[in-house]
Amino acid sequence: MKIIWLGHGSFRIESGDAVLLVDPWLNGNPSLPEDQHDAAVMGATHILLTHTHFDHVVDVLPLARLLKVPVVGQYDLMGYWSEAEEIETVGFNKGGTVTLNGVRVSMVPASHSSTFTTPEGLRSGGSEVGYMIAAEGHVVYLSGDTGIMADMDWMGDYYKPDIGILSAGGHFTMDMQGAAYAAKRYFDFKTVIPCHYRTFPILEQSAQALIDGLPGVDVIEPQVMQPIDV
Repeated sequence: MKIIWLGHGSFRIESGDAVLLVDPWLNGNPSLPEDQHDAAVMGATHILLTHTHFDHVVDVLPLARLLKVPVVGQYDLMGYWSEAEEIETVGFNKGGTVTLNGVRVSMVPASHSSTFTTPEGLRSGGSEVGYMIAAEGHVVYLSGDTGIMADMDWMGDYYKPDIGILSAGGHFTMDMQGAAYAAKRYFDFKTVIPCHYRTFPILEQSAQALIDGLPGVDVIEPQVMQPIDV
């Protein structure tokens, strides 16, 4: 399995015949050079969406049309997009699991918000979620944007993820110290990859507090477009 950070909260996850784009943010993403946009999305088979804030959703519909791939996400929004936007979707809900080209993806709770701006004001984009992604003997917990929550207790016990991709930039999500606390209390990760940081000055710029808080865990500070082999 290859985990490739596209900057901010965006990832490309490759496993066998599956190439999953998670919250792919290209246009306006200060961490992803424009000359890397094509390589970031080439060969994608599915787009996973965690919630509808602009920095996660702005490129989802254009990419779904360009790449001719389904968008996978929370049932209410996927049902609406299937009709209103005439794109292919896979809608399911928290607690459910779908198989995408051999990769099992389970939807789990997150604690955040999920809205988008329209000319008529803010609208709900379903509910915010995270994912457990199981493939090649690994279970990856992709937290999406979230704070620390008690649900992490059963999620860690039930799915037993060994890899955590954790939003850890602070201000909008857990910070590095909070992510370390959650990882230590609720999970038994062998590898942790922070995200949703370094993008803007308001966010944390270093993962040192996460590294210091998780002795014995391989904390990998990702570099944009550099594959992490797990």
